[in-house]
Parts: sequence; structure tokens; C-alpha cells
Amino acid sequence: MSQTDRLHFLISYMQQEKKVQQYVPKSFEDRFEMYRGLANERPAVKAGREFLDVQDAFLSEYNSKEITDFENIKDKENQIYIWQGDITTLKIEAVVNAANAEMLGCFIPNHNCIDNIIHTKAGLQLRLACATLMKKQGRKEAVGRAKITAAYNLPADYVIHTVGPIVQNNKVSSMKRDLLAKCYTSCLKTADDHNIKSIAFCSISTGVFGYPKEDAAETAVSAVKTYLAENESSIDVVFNVFDEENRKIYENILTEERS
Repeated sequence: MSQTDRLHFLISYMQQEKKVQQYVPKSFEDRFEMYRGLANERPAVKAGREFLDVQDAFLSEYNSKEITDFENIKDKENQIYIWQGDITTLKIEAVVNAANAEMLGCFIPNHNCIDNIIHTKAGLQLRLACATLMKKQGRKEAVGRAKITAAYNLPADYVIHTVGPIVQNNKVSSMKRDLLAKCYTSCLKTADDHNIKSIAFCSISTGVFGYPKEDAAETAVSAVKTYLAENESSIDVVFNVFDEENRKIYENILTEERS
């Protein structure tokens, strides 16, 4: 079955679940957008074995196109690395997802937040795993904590989920700064507790949560360095940046701390 045919099957399956039947576009790109949107809004319920087999075959091939191995990242300072790219293409032990308080992934079809992209490329199993954790907890996730799941179809082994603070009008209080730092230390502790030796952080809270990028990066670097020193942790930490602006912010902070 070709990738385009797999998408047709997955789209049709999810349309039947919703009891709707819409035209399935012909091109791969348009089919992928439709598939992604349906998967994004699908509730955390089990899917049939055939669906999962086709989904996993599709995502395995789709995700294998542009993988970067953590071992090949050269831009580092001791245990701290900077890497610019798509975190869902990074082959590393754990990647960090900036989740929301429901911790079930983003339900907005084709939304461009990291939560949406990670759930899309991991597959439906990730939302179900998160739902299991949240049902056991019995309440929404508090800001600054961390939970771990398998990464399913991602090239990473694990996803560590954390909810960052929301900032309005670029006004960062000391409490918000402390909560953001706690996100990083909670993720690192979770990684160490599971004997994970390498972890990649997205820029937590700097998207729709509104945290100013430079302030967030300063807090991130400080929190990570403090944790590594105080806990004598050997974990390697990647700061994943998506654009040149954010890359320069992290490079400047690390350069200033060396001088």
C-alpha cells in the first residue's frame, strides 16, 4: 500500500467514526492535511488494530525522511547543546512536549503548536496514553510538573510532557519565572529517574502561552545548569530552536555566561 493509499484508508476510517463522508482529495499533501486535522480532533478512544497498523506503517515511513541523530549534533558546551530544527525529527532518548493543562494534545485541527505536531507524528496512541495518566490523576495537570510516556512513532524513545506558565502582555512575574524553571527541573528529574541520558527541550511557553523568548531562554539555561550542577547529573541537554532568532538568543546567553 502506498503512502497516499494509506492516507485514504485512515481518512475514511476516521470519517466513518464521525458518521460523515467527505470528498477525499487526490494529492498527498492535501490528504495529509485532512488526515492530520481528523486525527487532531479525534477523542482519546481506542482505534481498531487495522487502523493502528496502517497508521504506524504510514508514520514510520513519513517520520523517517529527515531524521537527525543526537550523536551528530556538534554545537555544544559541556552537556548543553543547541540544535535548530523540527524536534519530531530528532533521534534522542526523550523530547519535551509543551502541553496544556488537559494534557491530551491540541484538538485544534492542523494547529501549528508543538503539542499538535508531536501528537500528530507520534500517532493516536500518544493521546490515549496521556488520557490514561490523566484519568488516574483525576484532575488537570499543574504548571511546572512533568509526566512521561512512550514516543510511539517518533524517532525519540520517550515524550516528557510539561505545562508551562501563561504570560500576558509580556509581563513576567517572579512567580511565572519560577514556574517555568520548575518545568525544566521537573523534566530533568523525570529523565534522571528513568535513566534517560539525553533530552531535547522545546522552548516551553514561548508559543501561544505568550512567554517572551529571551526571558524564557535565560530561565531555561539557568534552570538546566543549576540542576546539572546541584544533582551532579550526567544527562545531555539539547535546547531545540525552530528559527534563527531563537538560536541567536540561546547562543548569546551561553556566550555571556562563559565570559
